[in-house]
Amino acid sequence: MSVRIDDVDRKILAELQRDASQSLDDIAKAVGSSKTPVWNRIRKLREAGVVGQQTVVLDAEALGFEACFFVLIRTSEHEADWQAKFLQALRDRPEVQEAHRLAGDIDYILKVRVKNARAYDAFYQALISEVRVHNVTALLSMEEIKSTTMLPLET
Repeated sequence: MSVRIDDVDRKILAELQRDASQSLDDIAKAVGSSKTPVWNRIRKLREAGVVGQQTVVLDAEALGFEACFFVLIRTSEHEADWQAKFLQALRDRPEVQEAHRLAGDIDYILKVRVKNARAYDAFYQALISEVRVHNVTALLSMEEIKSTTMLPLET
């Protein structure tokens, strides 16, 4: 479903990205509207797939997940069966926060969040025992400089 997004919709989306837990009254006040039209717009945006699942952002380090690895994967396998097995292996592992198929030299990049290097090794050993990969390079993030889920909406 395609939906037209106007300036008020963009303001509503910006407010939802900033804090989805705020009340309809607060969102309506921030965008200069009343509650019912804001609710109708949010419902329309949800139905169109513009607004997806709402979650809570947890502090990984506060919960003991101190190591973030970016894992570069090259494979010589490109058959549908291998790809389905690989993608299922990624979906089955909660340590994988993001997975992207790339154009270029590297086939896949994963963002993997674990408690420490030993936990990463357990993840790595489990993954390569399940699916064959040609080459894996793991890069440890020394410092997270910026992390956001917010899109740069222009209002």
